[in-house]
Amino acid sequence: MLNLVLSADNATPLVDQIVSAIRTRIDDRVLRPGARLPPIRQFAERYGVSRFTVVEAYDRLVALGHLQSRRGSGFYVTSRPQPARAASAGEAIERAIDAAWLMREMALDGPERILAGAGSLPASWLDEAGVLRALRSLSRRSDVRPVSYGSAQGYAPLRAQLQVRLAEIGIGATPEQIVLTYGVHQALDIICRYFLKPGDCVLVDDPGYWNLFGNLRLYGVALLGVPRTPDGPDVQALEALLAHHQPKLFFTHSVLHNPTGCNLSPATAFRILQLAEKHDFMVVEDDIYGDIAPDAATRMASLDQLSRVIYTASFSKTISGNLRVGFLACRPDLAHLFTDVKIVSMMSSAELSEQLVHQLLTDGHYRKLLDRLKGRLVDATGQALRMLERVGLKPDPEPRGGPFVWARVPGLSDTAVLARSATREGILLAPGNVFRPQNQPSGYLRFNVGFCVHERLERFLGERPDGIIPT
Repeated sequence: MLNLVLSADNATPLVDQIVSAIRTRIDDRVLRPGARLPPIRQFAERYGVSRFTVVEAYDRLVALGHLQSRRGSGFYVTSRPQPARAASAGEAIERAIDAAWLMREMALDGPERILAGAGSLPASWLDEAGVLRALRSLSRRSDVRPVSYGSAQGYAPLRAQLQVRLAEIGIGATPEQIVLTYGVHQALDIICRYFLKPGDCVLVDDPGYWNLFGNLRLYGVALLGVPRTPDGPDVQALEALLAHHQPKLFFTHSVLHNPTGCNLSPATAFRILQLAEKHDFMVVEDDIYGDIAPDAATRMASLDQLSRVIYTASFSKTISGNLRVGFLACRPDLAHLFTDVKIVSMMSSAELSEQLVHQLLTDGHYRKLLDRLKGRLVDATGQALRMLERVGLKPDPEPRGGPFVWARVPGLSDTAVLARSATREGILLAPGNVFRPQNQPSGYLRFNVGFCVHERLERFLGERPDGIIPT
């Protein structure tokens, strides 16, 4: 007999108790491969539970690979292969400090890790309860199609709501000019698939959006870095590049630039649009942090009205990174062509997530959430700047809002060395070379203000490990 101890008074559901108990006996080799479990009716009578409970528990164990169901015979313990031996710490691969490294490090979880180089706001700042509440409400609606494909261009009511939101920042776009995507990454991928081929060149911010650089390299295109100033891309450097190259696209952040936290000035925006017209390239304006910008900001899409600008944004930073709902807005002809690319590359985006975001945008809570986030960012930025001042790091330039501070480390030309040392202390730092188009060495670090109030982080930066930062 199994000799299980089950309790209906336990907070853990009976099904979970049965699954856990049987798994333990299998792992402890009390139940060996080939052993037959009691029949469902016998088990139910022996432990005073319903047959439905036993069926669900056995089915879960089959799904987990612990049991095998044999028709007409019963349930048997499976023979599970031993997992391949993991590499020991001494065999660990010394990985390059690049975009892929930063993405891997950000994905690592642990209560003691300090994610000072993270790209998103702390999850505790977001409205998890609101998302769950909207999800429950959505499950009761008759128009939800949880097992069907969504429409190619995306959930129509959300596109209509985005038309309203874009109009509030001066961008005129009909729902037909908006294509919903699986996060902003798919929006950028669709643009790349349509415009680029191996050997082409594109303009990018330097420093700029590190994950985009990795994707562009996969397409085999050359990255031309345009130096970033407090007012946006350096237009003189841009003109010099255009004198020798013919780029098809310019990928840039106008509002709360990643990683410097600066905003585009009107004068710089006008000049970039003039150069785009003269040299026949398109501007891809990524506005993923625009909803948490503290003041009115200049966007090229509002000045150009989507003639030469393709506008992209997402709700991953403000609602949920798990939902992966983004969009792009562009000329009608491009929207049609981008939808075709979306169809052949991914069929459709996730309509259930799109419906959930639509509900959150229209129930009145989203604007209140944004106000709370802006307030928390102001407080966190002040604390982060004071901490950096205490350890001798200076922001350059001064951030104008948002989650990031771009700070120079005195006396250090390559912060990748410092970032590698920090990982051994359970601290994630984002070194400046990751944000350079060619991974060039950099003496800067990008800090996420939401994760900077930690004594251990301040102590690490202040002590300046021997052999890394000169005294």
